[in-house]
Amino acid sequence: MKIYGLVGKNIGYAHSVDYFSAKFKREGITGVRYRNFDISSLGEIHKIWLTQNLAGLNVTVPYKEEIIRYLDDLSPEARRIGAVNTIRLVRGKKVGHNTDAYGFEKSLVPLLKDMHTRALVLGTGGASRAVTSVLEKLGIRFHCVSRRRRKGGLTYEALRPEAIATHRLIINCTPLGTHPEVDKAPDIPYAYLGPDHLVYDLVYNPRVTRFMKSAQARGAQTTNGYQMLVRQAEKAWEIWNH
Repeated sequence: MKIYGLVGKNIGYAHSVDYFSAKFKREGITGVRYRNFDISSLGEIHKIWLTQNLAGLNVTVPYKEEIIRYLDDLSPEARRIGAVNTIRLVRGKKVGHNTDAYGFEKSLVPLLKDMHTRALVLGTGGASRAVTSVLEKLGIRFHCVSRRRRKGGLTYEALRPEAIATHRLIINCTPLGTHPEVDKAPDIPYAYLGPDHLVYDLVYNPRVTRFMKSAQARGAQTTNGYQMLVRQAEKAWEIWNH
């Protein structure tokens, strides 16, 4: 039996096992199993490599960048983005790919309108790297927002109302609000959101996050990360079975 799985930390919230299990049943795919590999640090990754019949892995927070040094090679896109969320094992060689960018682009583009020309990207981790690569491709100007000052970025503390008003696409790339800590949300001035805003939360559990509820209260269009999950998962399956 081929084994696939998700590598991350505290990933009981993740839907990947449910998604792939349903896919295998729906499509009559036999001789495979998808499971969680929940590890407290990547120092434990060697145990996962020893899994019998391991055929492929997904990677989630907080390891999308750190995992790179444990791999043998990267796809051109993963190297350009600097983050990996999919690993293909080929004759003992571990090759990192990024399907987050694909999933994000396919889920975002149908929602974009003419006013969505500038974006605020909340967070600077591996998911943010995939998101900003897509925004660059689409010609959408953006600023990343983080707790610490970074070159060319903004801090939450320095985020002014006019930044919200002039950036009508806002994307949460942080895990804030993920189950079970559903009362958390990025600290932005929600009062300046309006009907022209598209607010995209990469979190998908819960289905409607506090971040999304706060935006909806101001009339903004919102979406969660479930379609991104689906599309990146299907792309990962294609890579594993290419």
